[in-house]
Amino acid sequence: MTTTEIESCIESAEENSLLYEEKSFDKRSEAIDFIEFQVLDPIEVLSQKSIQQDELVLLKDRAEKVIFELYKIDIKLFQKLKKTIRTKGLNATAFKSMVSEYFDFDLTYKKKVKETGYDNLDIFINGLLPCETIPEQAKPLEPEMVYYQKTPARIIFEIVEQAHFIKEDVFIDIGSGLGQVAILVNLLAGIKTKGIEFEPSFCSYATSCVMALKLPSVTFMNIDARKADYSEGTVFFMFTPFKGEMLQDVLEILRKESLLRKIRIITYGPCTAEVELQSWLRSAAPKNENMYKAAFFTSC
Repeated sequence: MTTTEIESCIESAEENSLLYEEKSFDKRSEAIDFIEFQVLDPIEVLSQKSIQQDELVLLKDRAEKVIFELYKIDIKLFQKLKKTIRTKGLNATAFKSMVSEYFDFDLTYKKKVKETGYDNLDIFINGLLPCETIPEQAKPLEPEMVYYQKTPARIIFEIVEQAHFIKEDVFIDIGSGLGQVAILVNLLAGIKTKGIEFEPSFCSYATSCVMALKLPSVTFMNIDARKADYSEGTVFFMFTPFKGEMLQDVLEILRKESLLRKIRIITYGPCTAEVELQSWLRSAAPKNENMYKAAFFTSC
C-alpha cells in the first residue's frame, strides 16, 4: 500500500459525514476496524523501511485523529443509552426498539446467516454495560470446568426470539460469567433472570452491572453449579460451562427438578451433544449438527 493510497483512505473517512451521525454505529465500527488494520498497520510497515518518515507521521496522526473522533461519538452515545436504561426502566419492546434504532440488525431473523460469531452487535452490547474494567479470573477451575467465553450477542437475541418466554418464566444461566446473557434476556424478554457463577470476581462484576443499570429482576449467585438452588427456574441455559461427570451431575439435578414441573433447557456449544442424549428431554428440532447454534429442549 502506497502513501497516496493510505491518504485516500483517510480522506474518505474524514469526509464521510454518515460516520459522524450518532445512529451510524455499525458503519462507524467498520470504519474504525478498517483504519486500524488497513491504514495504521500499513503505515507501521512502511515506517520500518521508508525514508518518508515525516509524511508517514502526519498520516498516522490523521488516522488516529479520525479514530479518536469516532470513538468520542460512541462514548457519548453509550452514556445516553445507559442513562435511558437506568432512569426509564425500558420494557422489552422499548429495549429492542432502542437496539434496532442504533444498530442495523434483523431482530426478526428472517435473514439467515451461515455462521454466527462475534460481530459489531457484541461491541454495541459491551458498550451498554456500565462496568468497563473486566476482572481477571482468580479462582482456579476444577478439571472439568471450562474456561469462560462470552456467548455471542446475536445468539442471545436469537434465543429470546425463539424461546417465546412468558412472564412467569425464570431464566437461569448456568455458568453466567460476566452476566451478559442474564442481563440481555431480562432486557429483551422482561422476565426474571439469574446467573450461577463459580468465579467470585466475575459474579461481583455482573452484580455491579445490574446495580448500575438498576435491573432488580436480575441476580447472580457465586456458587458451584452442583450446589445451587434451581427451584425457581423454568428455563436453563448452558454455554458448555463444564463437561464430563460434572455436566452429568448438573443434568441429573435438572432432571429431578423436571419431576416437579415442566422445564426447558437451552444449550450452545459442545455440551449440546451430551444434552441430546438425555432420555428425559425432548429436542425442539432434529439433531443439531452445528454445535454453535442454540438448541432447545423440553422435559418429557
